[in-house]
Order: sequence, then C-alpha cells, then structure tokens
Amino acid sequence: MTQMIFVNLPVKDLERTKAFWKACGYSFNPQFSDENTACLVLGDTIFAMLMTEPRFKEFTKKEIADAATTTEVLLALSAESRDRVDELADAALAAGGSEAMPAQDHGFMYGRSFQDPDHHIWEVVWMDPKVVAEGQQ
Repeated sequence: MTQMIFVNLPVKDLERTKAFWKACGYSFNPQFSDENTACLVLGDTIFAMLMTEPRFKEFTKKEIADAATTTEVLLALSAESRDRVDELADAALAAGGSEAMPAQDHGFMYGRSFQDPDHHIWEVVWMDPKVVAEGQQ
C-alpha cells in the first residue's frame, strides 16, 4: 500500500475555507468529509483534513494555536514550474488569502508563500529539475 499523509488543520469557518481552496483550483474528497471536516485533495497521496475547531479539539488535549499570532507549521507544496507557483499564489491572494513572505528567487529555486483565511502558512516552491536530479546522485 502506498503511504499517504493527512495533515490535520483547525479552521474557524469550514464553508469559507472550502470556498477559498475551491477558488485556488482544488477539490475535496466527499468520502472523508462531513459537516465538520473537509478532506482537501492536494495530490494522489496528500490530503489536508480541514476541521472545525471543536472537531479538531477532539483529537488533542492541547490548546489550538492561534495561527494569526503563532506559527504552528509551515506547509510546502511543490510546483511543476515557476508559472505554476505564481498561478497558485495569485489565486490564493485573489480568493482572500494574504502574502506571508515576499517571493524568493534563487535562480534554481523559486517560491512564494501565502496565508489561508485561518492564517495557516502555505509555501509553493519550484525547483529546477536538473538541480534536483544532481542532488539525488
């Protein structure tokens, strides 16, 4: 069986969060979604479980971090091109997200980051495939 990852994130307004990600071009898996949880499909084996804060609280005894003031995680997504980095970041900003950091251009690597409506920080990064291949040798 292929290993999958499910990143669990608390959200304040599930419908607003779903609308944001739909505007960014993503879909949801209804099999793992209900009125308190939306399973955001990020790839064939990568999912974000977006949970209302009360639902998220059922999985931890700890306080939920206020992502507006505290960074609890940085989530990074790869992109197949520099243009795709810009497309996704621009879509996120147009859908109500905000820029987390200025774009970073290192020539062989380019990235932008944004905050979703719940202030979770998402980075979108392109790396030159030639450089990646050299690093794997």
